[in-house]
This record gives sequence, C-alpha cells and structure tokens, in this order.
Amino acid sequence: LITYMRTDSTRVAQEALDDVRAYIGRVFGADELPEKPVQHRKREGAQDAHEAIRPTSVDRTPESLKNELTRDQLRLYEVVWHRFVASQMKPAVYDQTTIDIAGGPYLFRATGSVIRKKGFLQVFEETNGKSEKNGEGNGSGKDRILPDVAEKEKLALGELDPEQHFTQAPARYTEATLVKELEANGIGRPSTYATIAATLIDRKYISRQKQRFQPTDLGRDVLKFLLVNFENVFNVGFTAQMEEELDKVEDGKDAWKDVVRTFYDRFKHDLDQVDTQNAKSETEVVCDKCGKPMVARWGRNGRFLACSGYPECRNTRPIEGEEPEPTNETCEKCGGPMVIRSGRFGRFLACSNYPECKNTRSIPVGVSCPKEGCGGQLTEKRTRNGRVFYGCANYPKCTFAVWNRPVAEKCEACGFPLLVEKSSKARGDFLECPECKAKKELAAEPSSGSGEE
Repeated sequence: LITYMRTDSTRVAQEALDDVRAYIGRVFGADELPEKPVQHRKREGAQDAHEAIRPTSVDRTPESLKNELTRDQLRLYEVVWHRFVASQMKPAVYDQTTIDIAGGPYLFRATGSVIRKKGFLQVFEETNGKSEKNGEGNGSGKDRILPDVAEKEKLALGELDPEQHFTQAPARYTEATLVKELEANGIGRPSTYATIAATLIDRKYISRQKQRFQPTDLGRDVLKFLLVNFENVFNVGFTAQMEEELDKVEDGKDAWKDVVRTFYDRFKHDLDQVDTQNAKSETEVVCDKCGKPMVARWGRNGRFLACSGYPECRNTRPIEGEEPEPTNETCEKCGGPMVIRSGRFGRFLACSNYPECKNTRSIPVGVSCPKEGCGGQLTEKRTRNGRVFYGCANYPKCTFAVWNRPVAEKCEACGFPLLVEKSSKARGDFLECPECKAKKELAAEPSSGSGEE
C-alpha cells in the first residue's frame, strides 16, 4: 500500500506526481493545483536511496480500504495518504486578525487567524501536534482559528471560560517528541529512532509513565558517570558530527580508517583517564572499620554504601538521606515491619529485617481489587519494557490489571467499584470507568501560592 517506510527522503517519482495532480484536479478542482508540482528541498544528510513515504496508488483512498485494514493500519495509512495529497496542493491563506469585543465595561480580545482559502487544509491539518483531517482545530494564541465576523456585529456569549496560567516545567519526552528532537539535532536515522528508545527502556535507564519517558535512578547515575568521564563523546555535537562523517565515508569523500582513527584516539585517551574508584561512585565517607573510602553501590534493596576494600572489608551502611520509610505493612514471611526503599527501578516495599529476610513486594495504591472474592490490593508494577501498570497483589491467582492509576471511586453509570485516571489534550485530566468507559471530570484543586503569569 505504501512505499518503503524507513527513509526521510522527500523525493517523489514523476509518475506519482502526475497521478496525485490528476486526482487533486478531479476531486478538488484545478484551482487547488499549483502551476508546477511541488518539489520539496532535500535535507542535508537525508537518506535518499528511496522515495518519500507515499501511497503506491493515490486512487487507493483510505475510505476504500476500511474493510481491508485493522483500525491501527487504517489510521497509519490515512496519515500517509492525506499528507501526500496535501503536499501537492496550494497553500492555505490566512488573515492574521485581532478581534476586540466589548462586554459592558470590559474589553475582551481574541488574537488568531481567519482562513480565507483552505488550500491543502481541505485534506490534512496538524493542530497541537495531533493530526486532524478536514478540521479547523482550536489551537492557542496566534495558531487559534477565529470565526469570520464583521465589524459592529453583535455576538452572543456562548461560554465564559476564565483561565489561570502557571509556569510549568518542560514536559518529559514522548516517543514522538523524542524523535522530533533527534531529527532537529541530526542524531540517528528513521531506521534507528525506535531502537534508541527501546534500548534505553530495556537497559532500565528510563521508564514509560503516562506515555512519557521518566529517568530511573540507574539512568541518572549512568548519565552522570558518562558525562564526567566521556564529555567529548556524550554530547549532541559529537553524535551529529559522527553521523555527518559516516555519510561522507558512504559518499566516498573520507576514508573510513581516518574517521575511526580520529575517534578512537580521543576515546582511548578518555578511557585511560577513567579512575576505577570513580566508576564505583566513590564518596567522601570513610569506612569506620578499616579507614578506606566508601563507594555507592546498587543492591537488591536500592543504593547503599560499601567499603572500597571489599572483599577484605565487607562493611556496608545506608546512604544518609536515603533511610527507609516506615509503613504499617507487615512482612508475611517473618512478621517484621515492612519499609519503603528505593531501587534502581523505583520504590518498593522491603522487609526491615534484611539481610536475614529478603522479602520484597510492590507498594499498594490503596485500592482493593474489584474481582469478587479476591480480597487483594492493587499495586504499581512494571512490564519488561518499563511501562507502568496496576495489577492485583494476588497474581497469579488473580490476573486483574489496568494501565492507568486506579482510584477508589464507584462508577455512577454501571456500579464498577473503581475508576482510573486518564488525560487528554482535549479534556485534560479526568476519570474513566474501565468497564463501561463512562467519564467523570476531576474536581478542580484549589489554587494557592504565587507564580501566576
């Protein structure tokens, strides 16, 4: 249905250009056709061995394949088909507009755009990072699409929506925004983008929470070590430069031996400078048994300090500021109190009698399992790929699990004993029943403090 997909080329075969221009003229009219086919400029470093990603036949519309493809296959094909057709249509024409609205003693102002000619927007439009077909989108600020109004026209108030904005930290990367950042910095290729994220998750350097990547403690420690000891290698500039040099080798402009030798000489110098104790996160704490420095290590129950004289000295101690957090939970193996510890993959419950008792389990989220007769508690867990989910502590006897964080609140529509937290750009944060999919708005939290903009 589509051409080879692991490419970032923008080149389109003349035969395909002729077909799509004929389709546009037939369906949307000759007025929507540019005088000449649109030729997109080749990006430096782009892999141009293949054509751009496009439908093999523009006459094979998404509507004609609804009964042939799965839901996800159809959605992906729609993006490819609509973007390809839109790329050969005339541009949209906007008027940048400011509308002042008098409301009694108050003046309201809306700034945005008014569409004069839709052009390619008849086929495809991107709004707030989400693809929309044949839609106008809401947007914000200068991207907001305003209605076409006349001067002195009387307007009816449909809704008054007071908004309060606070400064927020930049959002964590999603797979899409990470790929966009990699592209912007010239790192990787379309064939390696998915592998980069998968490798970070497989090695437990990051985890996925609510579709966003979160660094783990292990990831932070590894990054800190690499940045300190291999600053010349672990930076965006080096990676992009290496991609460029490899492209020159492929094009026959540079000799591969020279490129490898230049890299290896610098890398070996940095490698020789790495101190063995530094690799073990040496601290300023001195062992109270032998006087040697203590180093930070990872263990079953999280980080701890160990003597650098191991195995002659086996002294260990907790890291100050990382003392276990007491709980009301009891160990089912030895009867001792359970405490909350932090490991490289997050927080968990561990027996306070460690190392005599090595019992551990996930932290309950305070919601009972809804399965009748189970009596277990739901706990936060992770898949092998690092994705967070919530499952019953009685697994494998009980297999109940949900992807979103559960809330101990009964569904008003079907009576299911819990709801789950969800979020979308359109609705914001809300609750949803995992059984009947009924939705409920979250109660607004009272605002406090400063930081208003």
